Amino acid sequence: MTDLPGIVVTGASGRMGQMLIRTILASDKAKLVGVVERAGHDWVGQDVGVAMGGAPLDLHVTDDALEAFSKAQAIIDFTAPAATVAFAGIAAQARAVHVIGTTGLSDDDLAQIKAAARHAVVVRAGNMSLGVNLLVQLTKKVAAALDEDYDIEVIEAHHRHKVDAPSGTALMLGEAAAEGRGVSLDAVSDRARDGITGARERGHIGFHAIRGGDIVGEHDVMFAADGERIILRHVASDRAVFARGALKAALWGQDKKPGEYDMVDVLGL
Repeated sequence: MTDLPGIVVTGASGRMGQMLIRTILASDKAKLVGVVERAGHDWVGQDVGVAMGGAPLDLHVTDDALEAFSKAQAIIDFTAPAATVAFAGIAAQARAVHVIGTTGLSDDDLAQIKAAARHAVVVRAGNMSLGVNLLVQLTKKVAAALDEDYDIEVIEAHHRHKVDAPSGTALMLGEAAAEGRGVSLDAVSDRARDGITGARERGHIGFHAIRGGDIVGEHDVMFAADGERIILRHVASDRAVFARGALKAALWGQDKKPGEYDMVDVLGL
């Protein structure tokens, strides 16, 4: 057990944080060496097992990321943009693999993460599941095969608590479609339609976000032309698929050179 890579989970109290903790504890390929929450959170100082409603694990939640990361070979981070940017710098100091599932990152956030990746491995993806990353590759191929007679629409649905839209996965799919078409997504993205918008612009890629209930994640990419539609779809019914993918990324990154990677690299797609 002592030779297994040690992993720290940030945002321990969140849905993904708790799923990640359970996934690592159940794994025979890694060990949980730290759990981090923001300063002032009720979980700080508690045994994480007890905080999650189970048996003690002899591992206490901390708000000291620097101290926690110093013991780790990898950090798995599904938190918020500001926290992720701060964690990227600390993970780089620790030379630990930083697996980032956080979405809603700005261009400035991404630039700071890129700087951190000069010193450590960063694996960042809007979605960590195998199925979604296969869908991304399929979207790129279909978009490349079809001309602008086929309108592209990306429709995503998530639970009521999700704070960003479009989802990181929807943007991954939009980027893939744009790349397949040989255009910049920024130049052809339609993020909102309301009122008298006029006719749909040829070649644009539309995005639609649904929020409600406890939907884990659903994504459709529709290619619609006169007389036919092609719909590529992925439905996640359990967050465990994201946790397993994130753990796979953390293990994959152990022998890699510093730099930015994504799940396409991890999965060899």
